[in-house]
Amino acid sequence: MNGNCPTLLRQIMELQFTAVELNLFLDTHPNSQEALRDFCRVIERLQPLMSEYQNKCAPLVAAGAGVNSDCWNWIDEPWPWEINY
Repeated sequence: MNGNCPTLLRQIMELQFTAVELNLFLDTHPNSQEALRDFCRVIERLQPLMSEYQNKCAPLVAAGAGVNSDCWNWIDEPWPWEINY
């Protein structure tokens, strides 16, 4: 695993947490333009980080591992609880 991978993963987890919190807020305050702008900014920052992580480090979800009928490589990388941050 690339030495930058733990840093990328931490940034992804922080942004995902923020996105979920904003999503929950927007569920109860759907007319909040400020929250909607914040949500969009978080997603704009999150998507490239997720792509970079999947390209350089490992898949983030099983579907990101790709389909290969010869082997199942989803389990080849450390699980999140196996990574020392």
